[in-house]
Amino acid sequence: MALVGYMQRDLVEQRGWFSEDEYGRGLALAQLAPGPLAAQLAMYLGWARGGAVGAGLVGVAFVAPSFVMVVAIAAAYVRLGGLSWMQGAFYGIGAAVIAIVARSAWKLTRLTLAADRVRWALFAVAALVTAWSESEVLSVFVAAGIVNMILRAKPSRSRAAFGLALLPPSLFTGLFGPASEATLWRIGWYFAEAGSFVFGSGLAIVPFLHAGVVREFHWLDERQFLDAVAVAMITPGPVVITVAFIGYLVAGLAGAIVAALATFLPCYLFTVVPAPHFERLSRNLALKAFVDGVTAAATGAIAGAVFVLGRRALIDGVTIAIALAALGVLTATKRVPEPALIAAAGVLGIVLKA
Repeated sequence: MALVGYMQRDLVEQRGWFSEDEYGRGLALAQLAPGPLAAQLAMYLGWARGGAVGAGLVGVAFVAPSFVMVVAIAAAYVRLGGLSWMQGAFYGIGAAVIAIVARSAWKLTRLTLAADRVRWALFAVAALVTAWSESEVLSVFVAAGIVNMILRAKPSRSRAAFGLALLPPSLFTGLFGPASEATLWRIGWYFAEAGSFVFGSGLAIVPFLHAGVVREFHWLDERQFLDAVAVAMITPGPVVITVAFIGYLVAGLAGAIVAALATFLPCYLFTVVPAPHFERLSRNLALKAFVDGVTAAATGAIAGAVFVLGRRALIDGVTIAIALAALGVLTATKRVPEPALIAAAGVLGIVLKA
């Protein structure tokens, strides 16, 4: 949401590259289609000026800087993860990240649910299911969309891999040594699914990834997964870039590339394909009601994920104090950038661990 607001100020108000109407249509499409909100909005704006090629160029430009930073951090994490300074940094950072995610979940809740009792009910169910099962249950999202569609609109008839075998073996080396071709395919399919079924804020992908990466495939443990979310918070750009960190830990640079491409390719397709027809699609009340229901459930899953991840990160009185202090700073003032807050928590963690 911060990126969405920044693009509106910079591209509409200051530069005048887009009108309010153009920006509004792009934001509406990004909210309706699955995928990370800010990335899809950026791709739509690229499409509005340069068609499919423009959307592709903007998508690469939007993701590339944070991807490079995340890969560099992941490489250091794999090579130097045993050093006490890095463990201490993540000790403090993990607690601060919980505070940031909790505040973002609250803001997203107020933004997407408003005073709609049905959406609040769907939100509560999804939050409880996520907290209890410690995973994101796709059927809950689908059911939420259907329930909201039935209650809010009459259902209508409308319905809504990569060749890396020749690369050097060192590119495939993650935490557990060289990864097989089968592992890369599994990474590709899983993250493509993640990119296809996540609505709204990039934080919505966190509970989905936790269910697969930690509980189903056991690629990372709880601490490593929280570190991945922390790295995404540290670096500028979309939160979804955490997939590159996870991919690197599993299968080296090749895994990071596959995970990032698989996650953002559906986002690109869900933007470019419907964009020319969006005026007609946006008037479909049943489709809008379905997406509203899914969004409410996704927001609930984020809230549930705060509980799940908080139990892992807030392990003692110090981490609880760091999280509360970070939450207090975020609530009291908007002048402290989140990366600066995370960096301060990391330094504090290093000092305390030392």
